[in-house]
Amino acid sequence: MELIYSLAIGTFCACGVWLVLRPRTFQVILGLALLSYATNLFIFAMGRLSLNRPPLINPEAGSDPSLYVDPIPQALVLTAIVIGFATTALFLVMLIAARGFTGTDHVDGVEKGE
Repeated sequence: MELIYSLAIGTFCACGVWLVLRPRTFQVILGLALLSYATNLFIFAMGRLSLNRPPLINPEAGSDPSLYVDPIPQALVLTAIVIGFATTALFLVMLIAARGFTGTDHVDGVEKGE
């Protein structure tokens, strides 16, 4: 299971970095989103992957922390998703404004071949 998570995180990071280095702003935004997804997967995986464990403390089962899922990575990922969504919305608004001012969506503002 850890190998699958590692491959997914590595693939998202590689694709995200490749897209961030592209000259078009929409591709840069998609690359930042992929890097955000990779970071979220990484944080989630750091909370130890476990199956069939309750997220809340059951008084009948006892208070041994090894019996339960760690809620901190889940809370961090949820917060990161909300912040990533707001940042993406801000980038899209800036993209639309920049396209209105310059007439192009290239990062450097110059069309190739001109």
